[in-house]
Amino acid sequence: QVQVVESGGGLVQSGGSLRLSCAASGSIFRLDDMGWYRQTPGNQRELVAGSSSGGSTNYAGSVKGRFTISRDNAKNTVYLQMNSLKPEDTAVYYCKVTIWNMRTYDYWGQGTQVTVSS
Repeated sequence: QVQVVESGGGLVQSGGSLRLSCAASGSIFRLDDMGWYRQTPGNQRELVAGSSSGGSTNYAGSVKGRFTISRDNAKNTVYLQMNSLKPEDTAVYYCKVTIWNMRTYDYWGQGTQVTVSS
């Protein structure tokens, strides 16, 4: 069993910053991709930022230059530093981790609310 727990969401004013954390624990043979997604009511979940096991990162165009994804493999943790937040960044943010245990499995966190006030 693998557990994925997010933390760090909250309410912030426009222009402010937040840092999200996501920790995976349990039976993990190898941690592969880690990423952050977000979802607003009535819309599909969208990729915000991703981090591969090889060290590459990718970002949605709307957050490039403002958000930074990083990971600590020793702690099975991925972070999302969000700067210059805008009201349109308001969403529930989800962490997804891909783990290899004889085959590939995707695990999602429970989501954390980020609200940016104008």
